[in-house]
Amino acid sequence: MFIQTEATPNPATLKFLPGQDVLGQGAMEFRSRDDAIHAPLAEALLSIDGVEAVMYGADFVSVTKNGAEWPHLKPAILGTIMEHFASGAPLLTEGAAPAQPDGEFYDSADAETVATIKELIETRVRPAVAGDGGDIVFRGFKDGVVYLAMKGACSGCPSSTATLRHGIENLLKHFLPQVKAVEPA
Repeated sequence: MFIQTEATPNPATLKFLPGQDVLGQGAMEFRSRDDAIHAPLAEALLSIDGVEAVMYGADFVSVTKNGAEWPHLKPAILGTIMEHFASGAPLLTEGAAPAQPDGEFYDSADAETVATIKELIETRVRPAVAGDGGDIVFRGFKDGVVYLAMKGACSGCPSSTATLRHGIENLLKHFLPQVKAVEPA
């Protein structure tokens, strides 16, 4: 098995591509071994000293480090990913909860606007963000402000504020004049 790695805009996160589907659709993020109790690969990666977070994407695993250096971490991460996929073990075990849009907030009068926001994020934003090893999740809409959460490589990335403010905000304002701003949730 050959696993490719790609740098992301976030220097603390690398994207690992095992050459096969990982999650297939959507994304799941794990920030602790407790979060990963039903995700054996994520749990194993989080047990590596220096790994802070793991995110499963459609065809990649992004890993975020905390202080350790990539030349030290990469061999252990590559070995863990290779061992997992070679073993045929499941990515998620029974009891794993699918990613839920928890904590969404918006006025029911804005339901049509929110549906359009979600569709634009899903079709125009999420693919680009996934290309950088991350994910973006709608959290809410209130008083013309769209609240989004960045995950994976995009969480804590130095350029994520610019992505939100300039890229996504401009896109949403273009299609929806009622959008005044985009803020991180």
